Amino acid sequence: MRIGSAVLAIWLVIGLLAALQRDYFGAENPDCRKFATIAVTIVAGPLNYVGVNPKVKDCDVPEPSK
Repeated sequence: MRIGSAVLAIWLVIGLLAALQRDYFGAENPDCRKFATIAVTIVAGPLNYVGVNPKVKDCDVPEPSK
């Protein structure tokens, strides 16, 4: 269990580094699309360094029910 947790933590840290290198956190007007792109970049982890460049093109936020 500890090895799996360590691997997951390292995977996410590598994804965070990729998002930082792509300067995703410097946006002046963050929106749903930008937040989603940051999230999938972090989840993709090391895959970012082998050619994966995840980007979210459309983001629809559901409206709250009345």
